[in-house]
Amino acid sequence: MNNDKLAAQLTVDEGRKPRIYVDTVGKITGGVGRNLTDRAFSEDEIDLMLKNDIAMVAKQLDQKMPWWRQMNDARQNVLANMCFNMGINALVGFVNTLAAMKAGQYDVAAKGMLASKWASQVGDRAIRLAKVMRTGEF
Repeated sequence: MNNDKLAAQLTVDEGRKPRIYVDTVGKITGGVGRNLTDRAFSEDEIDLMLKNDIAMVAKQLDQKMPWWRQMNDARQNVLANMCFNMGINALVGFVNTLAAMKAGQYDVAAKGMLASKWASQVGDRAIRLAKVMRTGEF
């Protein structure tokens, strides 16, 4: 079997879709005809998607708030975690909380995180991340 030729044929026959869609027989599908209704992701695929998503989050944070790299690793992880969860557009709405982070007022930032609608939606995650923001320790 010639894998490269087969991949090219399948791409023509199935199409190449960057988004999830429902195919002609009602199966949830994505990529090059990947039947997501009946076939799970492999561990390697999950790890690759996570790696790519983390890289995307870091790039978005670098573009929107380059000062985030001045915080220690634990606090950077908090901001990246929040961005991963809610997206960069929602995160930039945390104006006062982000200003407190930028100013090194981590207790104020943690309080702002916990006072948000996001905190009520994610529960223990917000409590854990606010503690890391406050202490600077994982």
